[in-house]
Formats: sequence, structure tokens, C-alpha cells
Amino acid sequence: MRGHGFRVLEADKISHGLIEPGGAAYEEVIARFGRDILDADGRINRGRLGAMVFRDPEKLKQLNGMLHPRVEVELLRRLGELEKSGTVAVAFVEAALIFEAGLDNRLDGVVLAWCLPEQQVARLMERGMSEVEARQRIGTQMPVQEKLALAAEKIDCSGSIEETRSQVDALAAKLRAAASAN
Repeated sequence: MRGHGFRVLEADKISHGLIEPGGAAYEEVIARFGRDILDADGRINRGRLGAMVFRDPEKLKQLNGMLHPRVEVELLRRLGELEKSGTVAVAFVEAALIFEAGLDNRLDGVVLAWCLPEQQVARLMERGMSEVEARQRIGTQMPVQEKLALAAEKIDCSGSIEETRSQVDALAAKLRAAASAN
């Protein structure tokens, strides 16, 4: 959607900023998960933190409880700024856990980019996760079939890149037409 000129707000980037030194959740995360998650320079090592929380559903719930509300506030603030500016008719929030965090209820709609579960595992492994880690992460998310039932729009990423691009192009055209009609 960026390639079509739409603004995209990334929940992960906001979340990462929250746990940087001086970030709104930095001290709270260290207090809860211990100093072992810190690198030598005092930054939270997201790999270590992830390994800890994705093995323990209660710890993941605690971390999400610290981060999700703060991410939501910041995303909504930024979306409000875009709306007030009057220069952006359509903007997107990129987030893996929109439904799980309840953020879908605060947005006009959700576009779900999805693929088959085995493709999702393979793609996470291509990014450096082990198969076990990939399956743990996927296992913490709402099943894709449930997400598909809730999404306003769907992009099937299980085919070729050309097929995916074609769907994105069609959605971009649809959204532009709807925005210019308003």
C-alpha cells in the first residue's frame, strides 16, 4: 500500500520505541522480566525477550498488557493527526495482532494479508526463526480462518508475488475511488 502512496503506521515500530531506553514501557518491562533481557549497552534485546515470552503464555500476556494499550493510544493519536491534516483520505495500520489486541474495533476496517499456515512457518524461518519458534509465534495468534471471517478485505498472499500485487492494486483502486466519492 505504501507503493500506492498510502500512509502506513507500523505498530511494531511504535512498540519497539516503547521499550527503548527512555521509552514509556522500558522500566516496566525490565522490572517484570529482569535485567537478563538487556544487552551490554542497556537496551532490551528483543530476541531474548521474545524467546522468554513466546515460551510462556502468561509472560506474553503480561508483555502485551504493557505494550498494546500504549501502542493503541499512539496509533490513534497519529491517525487523528492525519485526519485533522485533511491531506490523507486513507491510512493503514500494519500490525500482526490487530484482532488479538482489539484494535479492529477502533478502525474503519481491517485488510488481512494472509497465506497458508505452512507458508507462514517457512517465511518466518526465512527471517531466521527456527521452526519451533515460528510455530510458537503463530500459535499465539488467532487462527487465520477466524481472522478471515472478521476482515473487511482480504489479500491472499499464498500465490505468486504477481497475484498478490494484482490484489493490492485492485484494493488500492477501490479505496481511491471510495475516497474521491466522499
